[in-house]
Amino acid sequence: MTKEKTYQEKLDNLNPKKAIARGRKYFSEKEFGEKLRKYSGQIGTKIVYYSLLLYYAFKSPETPKKAKLTIAGALGYLILPLDVIPDFIPAVGFADDSAVIIYAVYQVLSHIDEEVKGNAKIKMEKIFGDSVDLENLQDPLEEKDKK
Repeated sequence: MTKEKTYQEKLDNLNPKKAIARGRKYFSEKEFGEKLRKYSGQIGTKIVYYSLLLYYAFKSPETPKKAKLTIAGALGYLILPLDVIPDFIPAVGFADDSAVIIYAVYQVLSHIDEEVKGNAKIKMEKIFGDSVDLENLQDPLEEKDKK
């Protein structure tokens, strides 16, 4: 059995809801910022954008506590150094983090408003500069409608 298959099996068995519950105690705004600065190129623009949507929804006074707990758990899971698939594994290291972030976005989608999206896009420009097309960032609401 190859390691890649083992990682795929781990990913297949990932329970995002449990991962979020586990990640809550690891969330910190400082650690989140450091993780994005250090790994944004490896994480990819979509997941960085979704992570920022979560972060700015977390910061919004309009977001209820229950949604903030989900967000803190997902971002905490992203920060975790040792998760289901360690982040340092090339090509698959952020697959579990991505699954948890995407799951959390869809759980709190109703709390991601235009202000949150605008703040996330501004931060994306700071992180990626001209290498990201802000107009074509995938809006989770539009993606959900495609399904």
